[in-house]
Amino acid sequence: MKYKRILLKLSGEALAGEQGYGIDSKRLKQYSTEIKRVVDAGVEVAIVIGGGNIFRGVDGENSGIDRVQGDYMGMLATVINAMALQSALESHGVYTRLMSGIRIDQVCEPFIRRRAVRHLEKGRTVIFGAGIGNPYFTTDTTASLRAIEIEADVVLKGTRVDGIYTADPEKDPTAVRYTTISFEEVYAKGLNIMDMTAFTLCKENNLPIIVFDMNKTDNLYNLVQGADVGTLVTMS
Repeated sequence: MKYKRILLKLSGEALAGEQGYGIDSKRLKQYSTEIKRVVDAGVEVAIVIGGGNIFRGVDGENSGIDRVQGDYMGMLATVINAMALQSALESHGVYTRLMSGIRIDQVCEPFIRRRAVRHLEKGRTVIFGAGIGNPYFTTDTTASLRAIEIEADVVLKGTRVDGIYTADPEKDPTAVRYTTISFEEVYAKGLNIMDMTAFTLCKENNLPIIVFDMNKTDNLYNLVQGADVGTLVTMS
């Protein structure tokens, strides 16, 4: 395996599947099957999941909800998704631990870095919920920060597009996929991969990012084996 320890970032919207909101059981089953295959191959897996299928803090402002309050609501939405993913993974025989950025002792452990690393070393899949526990930070930033803290080899950003393109492939049929691209090129071209805080964290800590299509069967497994899947963002 090319990567021993990975941080998988999944969007909340992806869990909604075709219905566009809530949690789609088919998508949940598909993701847990893909993750189980990687875990069975001996890869240490940590996961950060968004909450956009339930509630997004930024959207709350439009309906008169205070931004800080809305962000905390968004964090709770990520915990709901994390609990759903935990149940799906455990039903497939994957040992998991759910760690939260805000204390919810009845359903998950508080995030303690050393404990998270120990779980991974013991072969448990760790799901990080509730972001970093502070408003104004996205789940992309959570993914970058947690990946650095647990010393992951790479951040894998699972999306519905199979990498980074010269233009939006859903709108421009002539768009071409990059196989690799540098952090500097992403800045220069103004490509939107993650928010700037998350992206800069990865750059400053020399942590590569791979953007790939999580919905395609075996993509995750092939990727950790070193296959040409998605787009790799590196220092050079």
